[in-house]
Parts: sequence; structure tokens; C-alpha cells
Amino acid sequence: MATFLTKKHLSRRTFLRGSGVALGLPFLDAMVPAATALASTDAAPKTRAGFFYIPHGAIMNNTVYGKKVDAWSSTGKGADFTLGKTLASLEPYKKYVTTFDNLENLAALGSVHTLNPATWLSCARPDTEAKGASMSVTLDQIVAQHIGQKTALPSLEVCSETTIQVAACGGAGCYYASTTSYSGPNTPLPMEYNPRKVFIELMGEGDTAAERAALLRENMSILDMISERAKALNSELGPNDQARLADYLDTVRELERRVALAGTRKLTGIDVPDAPLGELENFDKQVRLMFDLIALAYQADLTRVVSYVMVSEGTNRTYNFVGVPDAFHPVSHHSNDPERIRRLQVIERYHMERFADFVKKLADTKEGDGSILDHSLFLYGSNMSNSNQHDNYPLPEVLVGGANGAHVGGKNVVLAPHTPLSNLHLTILDKFGIKQKSFGTGSAISTGVITEV
Repeated sequence: MATFLTKKHLSRRTFLRGSGVALGLPFLDAMVPAATALASTDAAPKTRAGFFYIPHGAIMNNTVYGKKVDAWSSTGKGADFTLGKTLASLEPYKKYVTTFDNLENLAALGSVHTLNPATWLSCARPDTEAKGASMSVTLDQIVAQHIGQKTALPSLEVCSETTIQVAACGGAGCYYASTTSYSGPNTPLPMEYNPRKVFIELMGEGDTAAERAALLRENMSILDMISERAKALNSELGPNDQARLADYLDTVRELERRVALAGTRKLTGIDVPDAPLGELENFDKQVRLMFDLIALAYQADLTRVVSYVMVSEGTNRTYNFVGVPDAFHPVSHHSNDPERIRRLQVIERYHMERFADFVKKLADTKEGDGSILDHSLFLYGSNMSNSNQHDNYPLPEVLVGGANGAHVGGKNVVLAPHTPLSNLHLTILDKFGIKQKSFGTGSAISTGVITEV
């Protein structure tokens, strides 16, 4: 644990001001009181959470060929820990990686594609007879309630392409196939696939830094005006109107909070590009850009919780750029054809490689006494196992990151057969200091934390 021996104590939000310009400072030793451990100060690195979803499972020991074609599963632990071929791009960060055998999610059982995204982070079977969405709060949003309230965005939900797919949608199914995130039982959160909209959500309106600064100043003055007028008006209203005005003021205060936080973005030393034009035709560049935006959001502390659907459930996206002309969804129905299995593994490996690039970027980004990767915990995985059978056991799941010392990787955890996925989610909550007796509902409810993690 780092201890700093400086004589001065500057606020972490100290700015250099002059001629109408306020320049944020990078993290300095002087921002920590003398002889104080970093972890006990406001400058202590904050833990980030990330949830990265892939559809159509993975080729594991889950086909008629068994371990012969299993490219996902890991073996051993510590120095003897060996990653599967699909996960090989995570090799440089193996000490941060924990893989699992024998996880299952009964919440999605028999739903083909329809329920997979929404039940991945909820482990709750929705009421598909309800007129609207009827789910439960998802893992990412529980985490956001605890660690996301001091950032401009409590959480960020993104995807690489539209999540409205014919193969996964149908009636009420679109509520559950189009997002992994629910902030409330009846509140699905949309996944944004336009990088321009994501950039604006993070950085504010405006294509350049100068435009964003001008708009920020304008919005702040407007909010000041609205707030003062609303307060003056309140004294002239009756009880019912005061209640209505109170709701309005709550909205104003939330806008004020976001504008104030936007003004304290820690962008010193961060290379912020101009806003992208929109969704990219080149899918590989689209995926990379989304990861870059997520990394920027973490680095600037714009949000601490992200959910990213890397490619949509039931997608017909082709992968010519990695030598697979087939669409992802059709090739996932491999019919035990060795060549189709090989092509499916190429697609699976591609997505893992892009995730590994992102992990590298965070490992290379220093923060306090470590890196952003040291201060993060990510779940990467799917809610399907063998895509040819649309089953949900065993599930491919990987934990990556140091979680501010709460997670030590370098191992493959062999669990009891048919261990609920909700046990892993309960364990993740525990790593964030969120204590719950259980997670999930019905047949998918947790039976306890995973002590080996």
C-alpha cells in the first residue's frame, strides 16, 4: 500500500485558474496528507465495474467432440494456470484472470435467444405474460446504486450494433433480448450503439473541446436562472402546486448535479478526440471505438459502471474481416460440423482479442499506486453454452481485474456441477462491499458466494 510523505495537502479537485481558464491537475502526491496511506484519502482510486456480453455461448467441453475441440476452458492455477486458446490474448494479464467450470443459469432455460441478455445479470425469470417489461434489478445496476452516484453518469450501457434482432425478438421478448440492464423491475435500459451519442453522453454537447466548454457555461447560467425563479415562485403557490414544483425542482437539481460534475471532469493528460460522426460501417473499427469510449469514461471518472453488448443476440453480422464470411447467428448453429465449429471459434477469439486490447489499455493507464486495471473488476461472458442446442450449461464466464485488491486471479475455479451463475454475481457484489443474503430468484437463486474467488 502506498504512503505519501508530503508537507502540503491539495484538494483532488484543485484547478490552476487564470484569464477565465480553469485547468485540472493530474494526481499529485501533495493531494494526500503527509504520512497518510493513499487508500484512506479522498484521492484513493475508485473501483470500476464492467460487464461485457457476447451471444451464442462458446465452444467448450459442450459438444459431441468433448475436449477435442474445447478452446475455451482453462486448466490449473497459479504457475500451472493455462488459459484456453480462445482466451489466449489475456495471457499477459493472467494474474488478474479467474475462469470457471460448471456455471449454470436456469433463468433463461428453454428460451432459445429471447431471455438470454436480460437474465444474464439478473438470474431472474421474467413474467413474459406481463403487458410490459417485468424483470428485476440487474447486477450492474445494483453496483451502480452503490458506486455510481458521484459520477456524471451512474452507469453507461452500450452495444456495437442495434440490439433489436429478428432472431431474438418477438412480442414481449424484445424487452429481454435488447438489453442486459434493468434499473428497476419495469425499467429496461436501452443500449446505445451510435458512438457519437455515447461521446456526447460522456463529454457533453459539442464537437470540440471549445464548443463543449461554451455550451457548459451557457447551460450553467440557464440552470441558475431556472433555480432562482423556481424558488421565488414556490412561496406563491398552494400545496398541490408546491408538490408539482418540488418534482420539477428535483429534476433541476439533478441537471445541476450533472452540469457541476461535468465541470470537474479529470481530463488533464487525457487525449480527448473530437466527437465521432456516428455509427461506423467498419464493424471492427466500431467495436474498437466503443472500447476506447469506455476506457475514456473510466479514465476521466465520468462513470464507474459500464455494460457492453459486444454483438447482439441473434445477430446476422458477418465477419469477413477475420476470414469468416458467414453470419454469426447462422454459423453458431454448427450442427457439429467441424468446419463451422472452427469458424465459430474464430469469431469468439476475435471478440476476446478486442476485450484483451481494452484490458491492456487499462493496465497501461497508471492511477495512484497502480493502474486502472488494478482498480477494476470486469465480467466477460455469455448466457448461452452450446449455441447449437441453445442450452445454458456450462456457461463461459471470466472475471478480470484487481478490484482494488479484492480479487486475485491466476486460477481456474472448478465448481460443483450446475452451480448457479447467481453465486458468481453474489460474489461480485461482495467484492464491491455490497452484502446481500442472496441473488436471483426461483430456480436460479444463489446458494452462496464462491469462496475460491
